[in-house]
Amino acid sequence: MDPIISIDNVSFSYNKARVVENIHLEIKQGEYVGIIGPNGSGKTTLLRLILGLLRPQSGNIYLFGKPLKDITDWTKIGYIPQKAAQFDSHFPITVNEVVSLGRIAKKGLFGKFASNDYHVMDHVLEMAGIADLNQRLMSQLSGGQQQRVFIAKALASEPDILILDEPTVGVDVESQEKFYTLLSHLNKKEGKTIVIVSHDIDVIANEVSTIACINKHLVYHGAPKQFIKEDYIEKLYGKGRKFIIHGH
Repeated sequence: MDPIISIDNVSFSYNKARVVENIHLEIKQGEYVGIIGPNGSGKTTLLRLILGLLRPQSGNIYLFGKPLKDITDWTKIGYIPQKAAQFDSHFPITVNEVVSLGRIAKKGLFGKFASNDYHVMDHVLEMAGIADLNQRLMSQLSGGQQQRVFIAKALASEPDILILDEPTVGVDVESQEKFYTLLSHLNKKEGKTIVIVSHDIDVIANEVSTIACINKHLVYHGAPKQFIKEDYIEKLYGKGRKFIIHGH
């Protein structure tokens, strides 16, 4: 199967300081990939390169088999950035209105909603477990509930790929568990390709099928269990890092 995302020897620098260097990484359709690495290792920069927000200074990126510059339908990728960076929770907007923004991205700014559009919105609200909150103001929701709204918004455009950047920062443990249960459902039952950046290696290794460890270079790409077995944790984070990996 051809990769849905292909990163071919990509490098990028900020002010001549190399952030990612000669990264080669392929992600196949239906994979659930966790991108991990120390602070400042280039994880978020790599996501921005995949999303076309930054341009590689060398190398190439392909989505759906096409060069990045040829991608016109960006609704095929649902992006959930860090909550704190994307939304003022005091802005007077309802859950339903936020989710409708994702559908507008699919329809176009001046496209009228038809019955199918409302059906899709109802479906993603139900899938995210927030159908009963659709008339609530975002400011009335917990951090975990807000993140579910952002996933529903991304799903409203019916994407093939979901990309999440540190989505559980500031979210309580119980809400995190529900959040990862939702991602697992989207991957296993809905067939979504998921790419998630996280600093929480312990949790990610229990959730994803594949780990990509970035520390400027691609240090490791493969199964979580092998990542632990080969002591990459100690190599990257130093001795004494506690790590527990459970079976699914």
